[in-house]
Amino acid sequence: MTDFAAQYQSKLMQPQQIAAQFQSGYTFMNDSSLAQPPAIMAAIDERVRNGELEGITQCTCLELHPRLCYQDSSMLGKITGQSWFSGAAARNAVNNGYADVMPSYYRDMPVIIEQYLDLDVHIAAVSPMDRHGYFSAGLVGSNTEALMKKAKHIFLEVNENMPRCLTSPIFHISQISGLCENTVPLVTLPDAQLDETSLTIGNIIAEQIPNGATIQLGIGAIPDAVGMALKGKKNLGIHTEMFTTSMVDLIECGAVDNSLKPIHTGRTVATFALGSQRIYDYINDNPAIQMLPVDYVNNPEVIAQHPNFVSINAALEVDFFGQVAAESVGTYHVSGTGGQVDYVRGAAQSKGGMSFIAFPSTAKNGTVSKISPTLAAGAIVTTSKNDVDCIVTEYGIAKLRGQTLSQRVRNLIAIAHPNFRDELTFAAKQRNILF
Repeated sequence: MTDFAAQYQSKLMQPQQIAAQFQSGYTFMNDSSLAQPPAIMAAIDERVRNGELEGITQCTCLELHPRLCYQDSSMLGKITGQSWFSGAAARNAVNNGYADVMPSYYRDMPVIIEQYLDLDVHIAAVSPMDRHGYFSAGLVGSNTEALMKKAKHIFLEVNENMPRCLTSPIFHISQISGLCENTVPLVTLPDAQLDETSLTIGNIIAEQIPNGATIQLGIGAIPDAVGMALKGKKNLGIHTEMFTTSMVDLIECGAVDNSLKPIHTGRTVATFALGSQRIYDYINDNPAIQMLPVDYVNNPEVIAQHPNFVSINAALEVDFFGQVAAESVGTYHVSGTGGQVDYVRGAAQSKGGMSFIAFPSTAKNGTVSKISPTLAAGAIVTTSKNDVDCIVTEYGIAKLRGQTLSQRVRNLIAIAHPNFRDELTFAAKQRNILF
């Protein structure tokens, strides 16, 4: 059957009709961020709340829709949330005992899906079907191909506002069990508020980045500040987990042209995009943007092929050894591992590469130092002491890679807030690190 329009009509239904095909005990999953189909998820939620489904497992990765029923304590037992990388809503559910966590590097998620997940349904938001019968996954490369291979059923939510990225995973009409239409605005994030501390840190890092480097930036005030400070550079490249608004700025001002990248020359590579409508409009039908699977994009061996690769990520706390906690505050769950370790390791293997873990020197209105003798009890180590390269605060850069413990401690104390330096020095002497 080659009449794709006829196939489309035969599989077109309402979100409630899609949800009606779910059975108790099902496990379903969507890919990261904007791959989540809000109408289908709302219809599934309604069936669970009405008592029509139980024993459901919902796997999410950086969820954007805060009203998922697994985040409601009254739904405990009917549906179990499984967060593979938490946003704010999933974080709250995990900490209150309503949801579970899947520990994983982001790049390993496709393998975990293929080897360990018994997946009944994959749901996805996609762009409209083309004349060849294909739907684009749009702004997400990530885990989609692994989910498509593993799921017994695939249901799509077609949104005319979803950009068509020319290299994103594609679904063919013959592969899916059903689809619905829901043209709604895509979720956007407000621009980060750049305070003096973020701008200072951004400038400190930007001074270290040479012309021709390939960069990875995360999300938030400090990465955006780095992006602003890089506008005077030349021939930069982008190979990153997440494509952000600051990267559009760098491309349009000419600082990024990807001309010196040895692979994907002339093209920006990412595994998903999230931010402003400006990003989404920029990506649509743009051949210079490649949205690729995360097990490729975040592979340290791929990252390391770029000379002068620079990785910039965040942390919640760092100890004297250089252990980086970026997932929890003590035992309080904040997020998943993501790609931080992969980019730190890839940068270390890159000729001339550098990685920066950057954060303000204090928290809680200046009452807590983020550089501590030891991590808070129960804190999860994201980046190990053996992988960490440079720590950055508004007071400068502490080089840790290739440094002894005493050298690391001296370097860290030098970039701690002045109010805490004596206290940190005293703690180091008590432990016989400094004499």
